[in-house]
Amino acid sequence: MRRNVRVAVAIFAAALPVTLAACSSDSSKAGGPVTLDYALWDSAQLPAYQACADAFTAANPDIKIKITQTAWGQYWTNLTTEMTAGNAPDVFTDHVAYYPNLVKNNQILDISQQVAADHVDLSQYQSGLADAWVKDGKRYGLPKDWDTEAIAYNTTMAAKAGYSAADLAKLTWNPDDGGTFEQFIAKMTVDTSGRNGLDPKFDKKHVKTYGIELAYDDGSTGQSSWGNLAASAGFTFLDKNPFGTKYHYDDPALAKTVDWEASLAKKGYAPAYDKNSSLGPDAVLNAGKAAMTMTGSWNINTYLGPTATQKFAFAALPVGPKGRKTFLNGLSDAIYAGTKHPDQAWQWVKFLGSTGCQDIIAAKGVVFPALKTDSDKALATHKAAGQDVKVFVDEATAPGGTFTYPITDHADQVTQEVQTDLERVWLGQSDGADALAKAQKAVNGYFAQP
Repeated sequence: MRRNVRVAVAIFAAALPVTLAACSSDSSKAGGPVTLDYALWDSAQLPAYQACADAFTAANPDIKIKITQTAWGQYWTNLTTEMTAGNAPDVFTDHVAYYPNLVKNNQILDISQQVAADHVDLSQYQSGLADAWVKDGKRYGLPKDWDTEAIAYNTTMAAKAGYSAADLAKLTWNPDDGGTFEQFIAKMTVDTSGRNGLDPKFDKKHVKTYGIELAYDDGSTGQSSWGNLAASAGFTFLDKNPFGTKYHYDDPALAKTVDWEASLAKKGYAPAYDKNSSLGPDAVLNAGKAAMTMTGSWNINTYLGPTATQKFAFAALPVGPKGRKTFLNGLSDAIYAGTKHPDQAWQWVKFLGSTGCQDIIAAKGVVFPALKTDSDKALATHKAAGQDVKVFVDEATAPGGTFTYPITDHADQVTQEVQTDLERVWLGQSDGADALAKAQKAVNGYFAQP
């Protein structure tokens, strides 16, 4: 639900700036009840945030919350249209890939003064989350949640291949031969004659179950695919983050990583790019067509919830040459610059980032709330439901084990360029070094623009 950033960012870039002079006056000065529009994209989170809205209105009877949920694929397009028309939601869920453009176009409210005046303790949030929403000394959101990445795998197939959960916790990876991670993928791959990928007679042209389902369309970050592995090989996206000005897409460590990932399809361990299902990894895994994938903690209930038709579990990402590395990303709640109710919107955003709401989110067990104290509460909720998801928290708190999502200007251009160039690698039309050298040259050009 957080992928396909490429298309949405491109559309978003076309939005027209909001004229701040058009912003409405603060209705709180006039008094009277108001209804705030609040937008989010994840349907799984809607009940939890409705509970937050009910609790907020109970404490603030003059402020009602109307929640609109729109699927990720349409969320940013709709928001762009609404902002251009001047009728966007008062408060909305925001992503780090998008907010620099919102700032550039004067479409998002700086809440620095409100945070300081109300003494919001930013150290209460998971490390690194609060800093992501600051540009040029101004704050554009309060942390909402966080996520890390892990392996989601079919436990029945893993056991049949001879792997236990303890075995998976010790998997290693390198870009040269894929380490024990590739051996695991190979053994989970089965052809129509029942031979696994390590069998000399394995028939890669007639595969019944692929060892891994890859997220090829993973933008310029590879958040649920090559990004984590490249980082474990020493790759870093930027000279500094947030708001660096020099990407490192021409790093040989990244080129070797994408070449390794492309090799999986050539060996028959993963579906080829042009034959990959458009339904998403969870649908492929539930159909028994693939045995594992890499995914974020926002998909916990996709694989462990009641709709899963196979038995799945999560394992930590493999340990690379530079250790085990995962994205640590988080969303925020932000205020539309054109809201007619900035004071009430701030009260709602502050509540969303407080224990009042975040405890409710933790109790629902959908995502990990941004507050450090709520990670254990969320874990307890999952444990009570029979779900072992501790691996995500262990990864988030491992010293040196996380890195943050790249936050820069020109994100729309960078995303389109890198995604397009990597498609040539997935299609076998280029190797990683040539494709990423082209991407690097183009990205350098974007940042050379005035």
